[in-house]
Amino acid sequence: MKRIYIVRHGQTYINRYHKMQGWCDTPLTDKGIAGADQAGEILKDIPFDIALSSDVKRASDTCDIIVKHNVNHDEIQHIATPFFREHFYGYFEGMDIDAAWQMIGGPHGYQNHSDLFKNEPIDTIKNWIKDADPFHDAENAQEYWQRLDKGFKLISQLDGAENILLVTHGFTIRSIADRYGDFAITEDPRNASVTVMNMTEQKMKVVSYNNTKI
Repeated sequence: MKRIYIVRHGQTYINRYHKMQGWCDTPLTDKGIAGADQAGEILKDIPFDIALSSDVKRASDTCDIIVKHNVNHDEIQHIATPFFREHFYGYFEGMDIDAAWQMIGGPHGYQNHSDLFKNEPIDTIKNWIKDADPFHDAENAQEYWQRLDKGFKLISQLDGAENILLVTHGFTIRSIADRYGDFAITEDPRNASVTVMNMTEQKMKVVSYNNTKI
């Protein structure tokens, strides 16, 4: 069995300014760096065999900070891959979060992010993001999962890797917890929080979500 410790990247400036952040990127804030250090301390005694992250810098930097704390820090290889990027929001990248979700949910009777996520399946929301994008560049659910599934296939093929660090993004962690777990996902996981997934040849199962300890 593989155990995957899934960490959301530390706070960025776009997070701080309450804007949509998918494939666009900004640096970690001081709070974000401190959060990554805290996650590193929480996970320091887990002997990671390998570390993976999104190839977006905020996730890659968070991963490097966590690895520095780890008992196996001298041996851990870090693989950064686009497979574990955040959902691509297209036209909405960098937009104020409240304004973006009004544009996405408004045609369906929702005026805010909270009500939308309380009442609609997360893959439906992905499809609505693409529908609302005037350029239709945003990912829909099918496009998103085709990409993520390549990442999980990569993990499944890592022979001998049992304890795996994966640093990725809020909407992605929420999507994974919804698909492979039984958790309320009405709110984003906190920056630098830890979610744990077990992977066997038969199935994947999220066993804890959005924690600040393990």
